[in-house]
Order: sequence, then C-alpha cells, then structure tokens
Amino acid sequence: MDGFKKHVDTASIQLKLSLCLSLAIFLVAMVAGVFSFVSAFDEAHELQDDTLRQIAALFDQQHLPLPHLGDRGRSPHSDEDSRVIVQYLSSSKQTSGKEAEGTPLPLPNTLSDGLHTVEAGGKPFRVLAKTTANNEKIAVAQETDARDDIALDSALRTVMPFLILLPVLLLIVANLIRRIFRPVVALASEIEQRTDQDLHSIDEKHLPAEVRPFIIAINHLFARVAQSMASQRRFVADAAHELRSPLTALSLQAERLAEAELPGPTRERLALLRQGIDRSRNLLDQMLALAKAQSPAEQAILPVSIHDIYRRVLEDLMPLAEARHIDIGVEGEQDGLVMISRLDMIAMVRNLVDNAIRYTPEGGRVDMSVAINDGHAVLAIQDSGPGIPVAERQRAFDPFYRILGSDQRGSGLGLSIVKTISDRVGATIELGFSDESSRSGLRIRIFIPLADGFRSTST
Repeated sequence: MDGFKKHVDTASIQLKLSLCLSLAIFLVAMVAGVFSFVSAFDEAHELQDDTLRQIAALFDQQHLPLPHLGDRGRSPHSDEDSRVIVQYLSSSKQTSGKEAEGTPLPLPNTLSDGLHTVEAGGKPFRVLAKTTANNEKIAVAQETDARDDIALDSALRTVMPFLILLPVLLLIVANLIRRIFRPVVALASEIEQRTDQDLHSIDEKHLPAEVRPFIIAINHLFARVAQSMASQRRFVADAAHELRSPLTALSLQAERLAEAELPGPTRERLALLRQGIDRSRNLLDQMLALAKAQSPAEQAILPVSIHDIYRRVLEDLMPLAEARHIDIGVEGEQDGLVMISRLDMIAMVRNLVDNAIRYTPEGGRVDMSVAINDGHAVLAIQDSGPGIPVAERQRAFDPFYRILGSDQRGSGLGLSIVKTISDRVGATIELGFSDESSRSGLRIRIFIPLADGFRSTST
C-alpha cells in the first residue's frame, strides 16, 4: 500500500496541475513584469525630457534672466532636487576641460536645437538646446545618472505589485486546486475504509463531472462482484442444505445399527463411522454459519450484554467441556453493553469457546472475561492449550486452515467465521499467548465499541 501511495504522489494530477499552473503564472508574470518595467522606465525618461522642454519654454516665454558668463552657471530657478541646469551657449566662454566651480557646463555652442546626450565634465548629461525669441541659445541639462535613478525608481514601483502578488497568487492557486480535488481525496478515503462485504454503490452526484464516468464504472464493478459473491454464498448454503438430509439419514441408520448385537471389531468400526458422520455434520453447520456471516446483516441491532452471551454459550457447550474435564468459567464481574446483533454475538463467542475447548488438553482450563478500555468492550477468551505460533496467526483466519501438527479434528472455519463477523461489525481481533513466559496457550481478545451511554456495570 505504501508503494501505491508513493506512485500516486509522483504521478498526481493535482501535483502536475499545480506545477503547470504555477509555471504558467510565473512566466506570464515575468513577461508582464519585464514589459511593465521597460515601459515605465522609458516613460519616465520621456517625462523627464518633457520637463526639460517645459523649463526651456518657461524661460523663453517669460523672458526670465539666465546667469550670464562669469556667473555660477545655474539659474536661481533651477530644480536642485532633479539637478536641472540652465545656461547660455556661448563660444567665448566655452571650456573644454572639467567643470570648475562657478562656471557653466562645458557644452559646445554648436549643439543644434533639440535633445542630445552629451558628456560634460566627465559625466553624461541629457541636454536640450533651444534658440529663444531674443535669438539667444540656451541649454537645459540634467545628469543622466540622476535621470536613470528616478526612472529606475519609477519602474520598480510599477513592478512591485507583480513581485508582491505573484507568491500570493501561487498560494491561492495551490489552495484552490486542493479544494477542488478534496471530494476525490474524500472518496478514496471512503473506499479505503470499506470492508470486503461493503459493496454498495458510490454516490457520484457531489463529484466533478470528469470523475463520474470512472465512479459509474466502479459501481458497475461493485454490482458484479456483489452478485458473484452472493451466488457463491447461495451455492455453499444450498450445497450444505442438500447434504444435510443424507447425512442425517446416515446418522439415524448408524444409531439403529449400534443398537444391534455386533461383534467387537464391527462395533469399533461403527464408532469410527459415527465420528466421521458427526464431523461431516459439524462441517456443514460451520459452512452454513460462514455463509450467513458473509451475508449482509439483517438482524435487529440492539444493546447486548456480554455476560448474557457468555451464559448462553456456556449452557450449550458445558457438556462438551465436562466430557473433556475442562475447567471453564467467567472471570470477574465486569460486564459491557455493545451494539451488535445478538445472533452474531452468539456465533462469535460460541466458535471461540468451542475452539478453546477442543484444542485444550483434557483437564485444562478455559477462562472468559470482559474489560472496558477506551470506549471498547474487550472480550477475552484464553485457554491452556498449545496456542498458535506467531508465524501462523495471519493464516489462522483463513477458511479451512488448521494449525500444522494439530491432532484435533475440526473444520478450520471457526476463526474465519469470527473474523468475518468482527469485520462487519467494526470489531478488531488480537491474538496472543495465555502464558507469555512459556509461550503457550491461546488468548483471543475482541475489541467491540461500547453502546452509547454505557460506562460499566457489575453482575
């Protein structure tokens, strides 16, 4: 099962869908982010160029005075934050070296009207040259580095929502996919918890339309399997019923023959024949009980006292225990009420006690008890027999399986009947040794949920 789960995880549609959508969202966000960054960066530069044009037009239209040659080369109206420089272009004061303090930028007076990128004083500048109405040429300049810093800051502010919302969007998509696949996960869990006999159809109305054809196919498979199992149970039950009549007739004939005067060897052979007939009848009864246990429960489910079941089973099996000189009884006064069919409960306890009596040597001991543990009634039946080796405990519940080396003549169906009923009613079975030190004897514990409102009683 672990390997299957690992395979499902690596080939998960949910995982693939999440990865594909996340990758698609990431790529689209990256392309959109790069496009927005470049657009915002270029737009910031265009706005800065428009600023230079507006400053030049302001000086031209308002006839504002500019610093003449010999001044600091900056206008009192220059925007110091954005480092905009306004100056005249004149060849008489043009310098070719680095910009000295108090002198204008060393810009060539040959600049044509318009925008230019010029290196002045060892730094790149964006320069707008313009001839005013007074026929004077002015230059409005700004450092390229400052312009780039402003443009970069503006572009980053534009991209910032993408960087913040992208992880949030990926988490939202992953969560939505998990929520969409939740009905499928719940369906898998429901099917996993079903017993072998629980083959009712799955309700596909609340499932996505893409999954419904698969569920319909599973329902058809369940129907075919249920029909096949029902046919098998009917065959076993019918065969057992058909064989009962001839075996009963043989048993009656053997009883009548035993009443006649027979030689010693013939009487011994007749005794063996009667034992064989009794084993066959017991096998048929067990087969009928197994077929009934495998059928859906139709009996009324009412609170059942475990001690009452113990007393009923002891009344039936006490003659067998006395014939083998078995000390059998119920330990303690703790009782428990469980919600289960009374017939199912009798069948479970009867088979367990019958096995304990048959596999316990003459003069041995069989004890029955009840305990309350974590909302469960714990039925414990232990004997002083040989027990079941740990290696064979899993197979002990298989039909017709008998422990190797056992000289007891049983059908091998008792524990199989108990396991079938316990699975149907939601009980669990635990096998162990009665005497852990000598690793001998068999102790079987069955955990059955208590009836609502029951705590503990004494009898």
